[in-house]
Amino acid sequence: MPEKLLVVEDSNSIAAVIKKIGQSLGYQVTVAKSHADVVAILKEDASFFAATLDYNLPDAQQGEVIKTVLSHDIPSVVITGKMDEETRAKILAQPVIDYIPKENSQAYMYLKRILYWQKANRGTGVLVVDDSRSARNYIVQLLKRRNFEVFVADTGPSALKTMEEQSNIKLVITDLEMPIMDGIELTNELRKHYSREKLAIIGISGIADPMLSARFIKNGADDFLRKPFCTEEFYCRMMQNIENLHNIEMIQKAANTDYLTELPNRRSFFNDAEKYLKEYLATSSHFGLVMIDIDYFKRINDEYGHDAGDHVLKYLAQYMLQHFPNGLLARLGGEEFAILIPGEDQDSIYQELDSFRQLLAESTVVYAKQSICFSISMGVVFNSNLSLADQMNIADQGLYQSKENGRNKITVMK
Repeated sequence: MPEKLLVVEDSNSIAAVIKKIGQSLGYQVTVAKSHADVVAILKEDASFFAATLDYNLPDAQQGEVIKTVLSHDIPSVVITGKMDEETRAKILAQPVIDYIPKENSQAYMYLKRILYWQKANRGTGVLVVDDSRSARNYIVQLLKRRNFEVFVADTGPSALKTMEEQSNIKLVITDLEMPIMDGIELTNELRKHYSREKLAIIGISGIADPMLSARFIKNGADDFLRKPFCTEEFYCRMMQNIENLHNIEMIQKAANTDYLTELPNRRSFFNDAEKYLKEYLATSSHFGLVMIDIDYFKRINDEYGHDAGDHVLKYLAQYMLQHFPNGLLARLGGEEFAILIPGEDQDSIYQELDSFRQLLAESTVVYAKQSICFSISMGVVFNSNLSLADQMNIADQGLYQSKENGRNKITVMK
C-alpha cells in the first residue's frame, strides 16, 4: 500500500499543486480544506505517513491545525504565508518536520524534497555521539522526525563499535568535548575506515573557538555546527550531507550498471569478478565462468523491431537474476552476457546452467501482442586458475563453438 499524505489547504490551486507533488512521489493523497475537515478525517483514519499543513485556515487562523495533527503523531510540514518572527517561533516550538513560507515556486520544490526524503530516509542510519544524555536525546528527536534510524553512543570507542555493528549508518554527528576520545579524534579514526563517499560526518561544539570548524573539516568532517544551533540550520546541513551521499551513490551506480537491463556492466563485472575468483581459488571452491549470447538476436530486431529486442534483453536479465541469485551477473554489451557462478561441484553447476538454457528456450516473451521465442548459446570454463581475461577468452571460444554446432547449446572448455 502507498504511504498516505494528508494535505490541509483551503486554496484549491495550492492544494492541487501539493496533491500533484505528493502523487508524483507515490503518495496516496487526501485533501482537507478546513480544521473541521481535518478533525473529521482523523477521527475516521489517522494512519497518515506525513501531512502538509496550511497555517492559516478559515476556521483556524492561528495554526491550531498543527496541534491537532501532531496529536496523532503524524510528521508534518507547515506551509505559511506569514513571515513574521513570532509566527516562525511559534511553529518551530512544535515538533514539526519543517516549515515553508509561501514565497515563490522554489517553496514547492523544497516541499517535494522534504516529502521525497521523508520516505527515502527509512532504513538510513544516523549515529549521534555525545556524552551528554540531554544533548543526545534532543538530536535524536530531531532525526526521528525525519524518519531516520537513529543510533547513539556516549564515547568515541563505543561509537566505533556501533559503526562495526551497524552497516546502514550513513551519517555521524559527533560532539567535540567527550571523555576518552574527543570528537576530532573520533573523526580522524572514522576516516581511516570510512571514505567520504560512504559516510558523512558533522562535528558539533559549544566552545566559542572560530578555528574549530576548520579543525574538524581538516580531520575528515564534512560539516560543522556550533551549539546551540538553529533547528532549521541543523536540518539543512544534515540533509545536504545525506543528499550528497545519495548523489555520489547514484553516480557510482550509473557508472557500474547497464542502463537497459540494470545488471552490472562490463566494468563492474571485471572489478568484482577478480575479487570473487581470488576467494574461490583460496578456498578451493568450485565455480564456472560463463559467456552467454542470444541466438539470432539480429533476426529478432529485424522481425519484431528494436523495442522488442530491448524487451528480450531485459527479459533475459530478469530471468538470470531469478535463476542465479548467488551468481555474479553482467551484460557485457549488445546481446552478450556473463555469469560467474559458484556451486558444489562442476556437475551441479553444469546442470543448473543447462536447466536455465532449457527453460528459457521453452518460454515465450510477449511484447506488444507479439509472442517471441528465443534461445541462448553458452561457453563455460570450470575452476580455472588463469586470469579473468584468459578465462573469458576461453569461455568465449566455447560460446563460438556452441554457435557453430547449431546454437541453443553449452560448450564446456578445458
